[in-house]
Amino acid sequence: MTLSSVQDVSGRLYLAVGRLSRSLRQVGVPGPGHGAISALATLVHFGELRLGDLAAKEGVAAATMSRIVATLVEAGYVTRESDPVDRRAWLARVTEEGERLVSGVRSSRVVELNRRLDRLSPDAREALTAALPALEALISDES
Repeated sequence: MTLSSVQDVSGRLYLAVGRLSRSLRQVGVPGPGHGAISALATLVHFGELRLGDLAAKEGVAAATMSRIVATLVEAGYVTRESDPVDRRAWLARVTEEGERLVSGVRSSRVVELNRRLDRLSPDAREALTAALPALEALISDES
């Protein structure tokens, strides 16, 4: 494989993943935006986190995460309390309502993705299935 073909694959993959993600985000119930849903999903996965740790996992500035969490607290999807170890820091924890929201968003987006996968040929679905381990490796913490 040449450098230009690797760059072509990278560019095409970047555009395809981005466009698919954006189109799936538009499916489902109105409510919090992508950043808020992503933060909620991270809290569901990791449990209670300091705001700075949540910001780092989400790849955003601490001030941005603070605004996102404040909105989620106001909506009842997250609780925020002072860290007992370091009173200067805040801990965020997803509420049951927040967990339901994440589950509902995932469900509607997964249903839409399934609908789109069903339109593909069996060979194309098989190719996507075979590519999953490589895609998952791209987003793993070990990379």
